[in-house]
Amino acid sequence: MDIRRILHIDMDAFYASVEQRDHPELRGQPVAVGGAPDQRGVVAAASYEARTFGVRSAIPMARAVRLCPSLVIVRPDFTKYRAVSQQVFDIFRRVTPLVEPLSLDEAYLDVTDNAWGETLGTTVARRLKAEIREATGLTASAGVAPNKFLAKIASGWQKPDGLTVIPPERVEVFLQALPVDALWGVGPVTARKLRTRGIEKLVDVRATDAAVLRETVGSLADWLLQLARGEDDRPVVAEHDPKSSGSENTFARDLTDIAEIRGAIAEMAREAAQWLVRHERYARTVTIKVRYDDFTTITRSHSDDPTRDEASIVGRALALVDRTDAGRRAVRLLGVSVHNLCVDPAAAEEPQPRLPF
Repeated sequence: MDIRRILHIDMDAFYASVEQRDHPELRGQPVAVGGAPDQRGVVAAASYEARTFGVRSAIPMARAVRLCPSLVIVRPDFTKYRAVSQQVFDIFRRVTPLVEPLSLDEAYLDVTDNAWGETLGTTVARRLKAEIREATGLTASAGVAPNKFLAKIASGWQKPDGLTVIPPERVEVFLQALPVDALWGVGPVTARKLRTRGIEKLVDVRATDAAVLRETVGSLADWLLQLARGEDDRPVVAEHDPKSSGSENTFARDLTDIAEIRGAIAEMAREAAQWLVRHERYARTVTIKVRYDDFTTITRSHSDDPTRDEASIVGRALALVDRTDAGRRAVRLLGVSVHNLCVDPAAAEEPQPRLPF
């Protein structure tokens, strides 16, 4: 079987690096991109200077400020970040059509065959990093390996501006050094379960009795065992068919006015309808999400004939609000999403039984 050359390329502290590039006074400073600490803001990205204080993405901004009192907070500009991301992905696609985006700032590339005619994945990665820096002024870290699992781990090995290569003959040596939580699917809870069984390192998974492994992690066992052997045959998929789309918002203050709640739901429903138009999709199901002030979270859904009509989607989302206690109970988060997507509504499968409003 031919050995694939897979790259995982990850921009370094992407949002924060863009801001430091565009604002020289921020260079060398601990920077966090995100919301205000007094308005339930969350860190979307942290510069490497901020990370030395323990500031990480997804933590509350209030906590970030406690960790780093000198933190400089910048509100995100996603229009700008998307434009830079487009530059980066244009570079990727000039080299290979097999580009699988994971987010605005990272992707897999299969460069087994590439427009440059390079036979070494390492050379392709080095050239891509140089082109990204020249075009955007930003650095990226790259991992090169025979499969996606190893390439993703490798890209984080020497950040920032790193390049880590795992050739086939070095896979086993690399695996021996990895902790068990390097495995996909192993978050903090699963890692604790594994460690209580004495499974500390990735290679310990291979030595564990299959029955014990299944008892510990259930259906995840076979997948973890495969990764622990360094095996991952998933291809790089250039275009994913989206299964759903939506947005949600945590409010700076709890909402109690039903008119304000309905207005927020309507706006998110309009955005979902516009997404459907842009992606030439129709949706059968509209779902809303409501989180009350005590953190109780509920969802309500309605399925009907496929549509991307804005008025229809907004109307269905607002009708779902009536099936909640929003307005009678304070609300801290709202969300709207569309599911059961199709390209051709005439060829769509029969919809699920309709739920009453």
